[in-house]
Amino acid sequence: MNEAPVRIRFQDASVVFPTAQGSMPVLERVSLDIRQGEFVSIIGPSGCGKTTMMNLVAGFLQPTGGAVLLDGQPIQGPGPERGVIFQEYGVFPWLTVRQNIAFGLTLAANRVDAREREAVCQRYMALMGLADFAGHYPKHLSGGMRQRLAIARAYAVRPQFLLMDEPFGALDAQTRSAMQDLLLEVLQAEGKTVMLITHSVEEAIYLSSRIVVVTARPARIREVIDLPFGYPRSESLHEDPRFGELRSHIRELVMQEYAEQARQGTPAPSRPGTSAQSRPGAGRGD
Repeated sequence: MNEAPVRIRFQDASVVFPTAQGSMPVLERVSLDIRQGEFVSIIGPSGCGKTTMMNLVAGFLQPTGGAVLLDGQPIQGPGPERGVIFQEYGVFPWLTVRQNIAFGLTLAANRVDAREREAVCQRYMALMGLADFAGHYPKHLSGGMRQRLAIARAYAVRPQFLLMDEPFGALDAQTRSAMQDLLLEVLQAEGKTVMLITHSVEEAIYLSSRIVVVTARPARIREVIDLPFGYPRSESLHEDPRFGELRSHIRELVMQEYAEQARQGTPAPSRPGTSAQSRPGAGRGD
């Protein structure tokens, strides 16, 4: 049993968006605790409200009912203790690799002197395999390298929490697998609390300590699954019979929610357990 302190708490959190057709419930009375050091993945049908959950933690949205708490206090907005990584490579195209990593360290919330800023840049360029590309612009990098840069930039400001929305969804399968392993290596070295939004059942099982399956919109928690695997992890985990059993169970849960979504008349653009690399950008209620 995880006795680490609760850092993030969803407390009967609900979100309703106004639309031209009237109010659209996106999140309904979600209660969930995320403890220090956990890696929690949120999985469910496309458009069900997963990204809305992350946006509440990031402080980009406020709940219309209930509360989302950080260390017992309502989240009022973004903060330097929460780093956010999106699928669309959140880097500045007009800055070099070094300048992108250093950028957050020049802002008031995280400002450090030039010597420390350079030391941080060197550390994360080395950690992410980007040292030889310090003076390159993002347009000269591959997709995997741009995503490594996005992670390095998020890590450079030393967030306590990493919030990741389909961070590897646009990558090919081989690069995606390499990025998953790199993420686990970095987390083991750095120690973070992670919330991952993903459509990939296998990715969720491979990375997470806990998986939260949510329903078709409005999102409610259908099942919370504690993973029986410790860290560090390796590719051999995919051959563990328990991995296959969990994959089948979670896929069945998500497919049932896709069926419910279809009954509601909501389109389902992708299937669970597959790469989202061909999936268009997430909609407002995802």
